[in-house]
Amino acid sequence: MNSHLNGIDISSLPKIDLHVHLDGSLRPQTVLDLAESHGVQLPTTDKHALLSHMQVNEDCSSLQDYLSKFHFTTRFLQTAIALERVAFEIVEKANRHHCKYIEIRFAPQLHRERGLYTEEVIHYVLAGLKRGEQQFGVRARGIAICMRHHDHQQNMEVIHAASKYIGKGLVAVDLAGDEASYPPELFREIFAASHRRDIPVTIHAGEAAGAANIHEAVSNLGATRIGHGVRLQEAPAIMDMMIARQIPLEMCPVSNIQTKAVSNWESYPIRDYFERGLMITVNTDNPGVSGTSMTKEYRILAERFGFTTSELGQIAMNGAHAAFLEESEKVKLKRELREEFSSLGISV
Repeated sequence: MNSHLNGIDISSLPKIDLHVHLDGSLRPQTVLDLAESHGVQLPTTDKHALLSHMQVNEDCSSLQDYLSKFHFTTRFLQTAIALERVAFEIVEKANRHHCKYIEIRFAPQLHRERGLYTEEVIHYVLAGLKRGEQQFGVRARGIAICMRHHDHQQNMEVIHAASKYIGKGLVAVDLAGDEASYPPELFREIFAASHRRDIPVTIHAGEAAGAANIHEAVSNLGATRIGHGVRLQEAPAIMDMMIARQIPLEMCPVSNIQTKAVSNWESYPIRDYFERGLMITVNTDNPGVSGTSMTKEYRILAERFGFTTSELGQIAMNGAHAAFLEESEKVKLKRELREEFSSLGISV
């Protein structure tokens, strides 16, 4: 694929990535190192061969096929050292792709098999993000995920632990997992608890199930952002609400095609959403599992959907606007983005 657009190297465009999963971001070398330290037997020690266990391609058959890769990667994210390292490496990669701000999400309850407490998981992920921020200058924040298949007590533990880290590197909570089997209305009480603690909420919705889940997430779970939302087009009235309220969508093009949330690129609705005035953002979701990066996502937008450098700039500005940052930090981030785009001769 061509990496230039109007003579500008796409990798040099400033970017914002709001939807990145920790357990979908491992590198093969990191898995090799962690397997050795964890005493875990690997199917292969060849980095290239290892990729087939960690990564899907566009031939991925289903969401289940996609999610199977996480059974492999999560085993290596059960210690303080592993969590801190992988969080740091995500910031390092974001810097290579000229991201100015990223939000890393992770489900604390999935990282406790070796005895870590919920709060410890959050602590070590945030420590890795902070080290990355100090070394590379990329602002990095965390989002704690409640899992749909976990029981009420497990998810309440996440909300309680998250409340102790809000303002200390953690910025929000999320709901992820099997959307089709566990609709959002089952989790009203969980997210009511997050609002009592003034914790912002984003919810995975309208990905593996219909647009009604987006409405439920916004109206009854209090989501101020929606993860994916590709099926919003199925319900014009809900789309009108999202446009009127300017509730951001965290869209993840490469992942959405691989999981079959959208059947093919021809029917991927991102250009339509953008032109209707939806507040869309573009993100990587699981860079390791999907074999993607923010540069690749931008390149696809340019080549498949005709997005111009100015439109890509608008998407980056949407990301800054949607960020779960303090208002003063958000103002500063937007100013930096405008200055960078201006230096490239791009108006946003």
